[in-house]
Amino acid sequence: MSSTKSLSYDIIIVGAGIAGSALAHALSTSASTSRDTPLRIAVIERSLAEPDRIVGELLQPGGVTALRSLGLGDCLEGIDAVRVHGYAVLDGDQTVHIPYPSRAEGRSFHHGRFVQKLRACAKAAPGVDVFEATVTDLIDCPLTHRVVGVLVRRGGETDINEAFYADLVVIADGCFSNFRSAVMGNKNALVNKPASRGHFVGAILEDGHGPVLLYQIGEHETRILIDIKNPVPSDLKNYILTNIVPQLPEPLHAAIHRAFTKDRLRRMPNSFLPSVEQGGPHNREGVILLGDAWNMRHPLTGGGMTVALSDVVLLAPMIVAEPDLADWHAITNLLHRWHWARKPLAATINILSVALYDLFSAEDESLAVLRKGCFKYFERGGECIRGPISLLAGIASDPVLLFIHFFSVAIYSIWVLFTHPRDMYNGGPEKRKLVRPTLVEYPHYASPFWTAIVVFAPLLWTEIRWW
Repeated sequence: MSSTKSLSYDIIIVGAGIAGSALAHALSTSASTSRDTPLRIAVIERSLAEPDRIVGELLQPGGVTALRSLGLGDCLEGIDAVRVHGYAVLDGDQTVHIPYPSRAEGRSFHHGRFVQKLRACAKAAPGVDVFEATVTDLIDCPLTHRVVGVLVRRGGETDINEAFYADLVVIADGCFSNFRSAVMGNKNALVNKPASRGHFVGAILEDGHGPVLLYQIGEHETRILIDIKNPVPSDLKNYILTNIVPQLPEPLHAAIHRAFTKDRLRRMPNSFLPSVEQGGPHNREGVILLGDAWNMRHPLTGGGMTVALSDVVLLAPMIVAEPDLADWHAITNLLHRWHWARKPLAATINILSVALYDLFSAEDESLAVLRKGCFKYFERGGECIRGPISLLAGIASDPVLLFIHFFSVAIYSIWVLFTHPRDMYNGGPEKRKLVRPTLVEYPHYASPFWTAIVVFAPLLWTEIRWW
């Protein structure tokens, strides 16, 4: 037996993850001080149980700043979060330390614990109702075809079908969004299907062929994320133990073997989804996308939550200041302002994430040259570290600065080739020797600069395109 009923709100948010929960809290607190009547907000989440994910566990300093500006800084307390002061990059037996500038700090933690804290703040915010239910469809006005609400199903002894109505619907249901195509339109193929070039495979180390990330998510727990390119091997555990673990520092081997013995391996796709401006002629009216449902970058740099929270910082006051949320023309103008206001930070983090992944997962010879040059560039210290880490941390939001450092790395990579001996097979008794490029080889080794253009230019284009 099933029944149907309806509820009305000013705003409906589909998804109570990072972006959805933060937006609900921000809209409530902003509206209480700037509107004559408080906003009524419905947050609908398929499951309010604590999420169990292997990504979304590192919040860069820029994200910490955004979280505090939203009044949500306390969400980092009581979850065994670990202070992060920067990076240590290992390439073979060489290590370079890259600290955050000006004593800035990030946080790493269990993703699910952080989300539960955000949800608790959203539930406690005035005018916010949180529902555990599954959104099954968008509701269109039969005359204007504008989205005016959502259909939901709540399970139990009997199914309860409900219609939630609102002036504005926000879809924040994550990287596997069920409504991305419906909102952006079938003609917008660029944003309907994220591009995935591999997976992160994760495990937790207790006490203890692409990039490998390690970071603490608790006092006694360290997350290891291992990049595996497509196609993923059928015997994933054996592949990692045989091909990747031997390349890692020796003290990690025993902890990795223990983790693989006691825990299952989980994986998440490494997706890239450029942000196309919303409110266009092919988009559904009355509904917008937020968070990973709209824009994703490679998780290598841990910038996803920083972008999402920074988006909320910009978007929430714009929505609150809009007197009529049912006026789609006004919302379209709002979306245009928001899109370009977020662009400096979002574009910087998006481009950097994929560009660094290309460098550190290099199989192409020119990319390998750039990777070595990048490592040597960091070894120079000073601005060669301060500039890139400020971009990575979400502290500096400047695509021009990213352009300068990226191509400085490309030029320096060529300089390293010309001035640093490289390891070569000799064929004689010594087997290997260090040699410098010959004069004839110099034109060939200028190719890394062209490779840098091939990597950077398409990423830049996805961010500056205006349709």
